[in-house]
Amino acid sequence: MSQKDYYKSLGIDAGARQQQIKDAYRGMALRYHPDRNRDNPEAAERMKEINEAYAVLSDPNKRREYDSLRQQYGDFAYDRFRRGYSEQDIFRGSDINQIFEELARSFGLKGFDAIFREFYGAEYRSFEFHRQGSFGRGFVYFSPMGRRHPHPQQGAGERLYGMPGLPMGGIIGKAARYLLKRVLAVELPERGKDLYDQITIDPAQARMGAEIRYFNRGRSKDLQIKVPPGTRDGQRIRLRGMGANGKGGQGAGDLYLRVRVTRSLLRRIRDFLQ
Repeated sequence: MSQKDYYKSLGIDAGARQQQIKDAYRGMALRYHPDRNRDNPEAAERMKEINEAYAVLSDPNKRREYDSLRQQYGDFAYDRFRRGYSEQDIFRGSDINQIFEELARSFGLKGFDAIFREFYGAEYRSFEFHRQGSFGRGFVYFSPMGRRHPHPQQGAGERLYGMPGLPMGGIIGKAARYLLKRVLAVELPERGKDLYDQITIDPAQARMGAEIRYFNRGRSKDLQIKVPPGTRDGQRIRLRGMGANGKGGQGAGDLYLRVRVTRSLLRRIRDFLQ
């Protein structure tokens, strides 16, 4: 079975520069634009394919991860990559909307909102949020199982998710979250909660340092914890990204482990005799 390859979708090689990626996508978006392909039903699927390819390859972090999987898994890199990315994750932060609007102005074609409604149908809905002194735009993916994924557009839409313009903390932020959840049943992206636990080591491990096994119940995963030399009772060890999962594609919280140093055998005997 043939596998998708983002570079082949855009007709570029793996060493293409960012401007080359954008130029290739702009040319193909114009070529497969539905206004120019009214009698070609395959053009819509081709457009969706290049939209996804550009959204990934134009993002340095997503491209780096995809390239790494491509080296490891070859033709199966696409399937491996999509296991960790929803539609919302793919398009987050993309400037596709800007490119479509440029094409619309230059050639009199349909703009971004009309195109995405046509291509993604009931899975796509745009929205705006207005409040005195604040404005935000975005679009929402509705997955087949009914889950809703809010996705910010470039520019004003990013302000909806905590960029300057609409703080998501405080009263305004709470109001924005409440209205979106109440009206569109949308939950905005949110970082996962930090979690707290305790590990126990003996005095020798505290003094010399050690690696100990810890079972992360929240993730059902065994971890090897490095305890640095000179650790004192009550200190905390921070494990990034090992807390609760985030919402809407946001990162997980952190896990904080409080270190409890047991008393030495001599100390326990001494305390018992006193």
